Amino acid sequence: MPEETPQTGLTDNSAAGLAYVTIIPAIIFLVVAPYNQKSFIRFHCWQSIFLFVAAVVIHIVLLFIPFVGWVLSLPFSLLVIVVWVICLVKAFNGQRFSLPLIGKFAEQQAGA
Repeated sequence: MPEETPQTGLTDNSAAGLAYVTIIPAIIFLVVAPYNQKSFIRFHCWQSIFLFVAAVVIHIVLLFIPFVGWVLSLPFSLLVIVVWVICLVKAFNGQRFSLPLIGKFAEQQAGA
């Protein structure tokens, strides 16, 4: 029976999924080898960062719009949570799920 080599570090799916947990792992995986050398992981890191930035910017803009923006703020937050969970699950399952607009920028940054 051939000897198995021990696995060190995270699997690609785990690293890609963890990139969505907060913005910090996404940035770390973009800097640390061997994760920054894999297009799949880089894609999910960039998509996570762009999703986070877009959500924060849109949420701030909504809060500056009196009443209508405040009313739309809650459904928008729920939508962001749903999209975030979908991205998280897809990444952990090894799927390259690309969001509209954000996914295109993530693919460009990842070199995919």
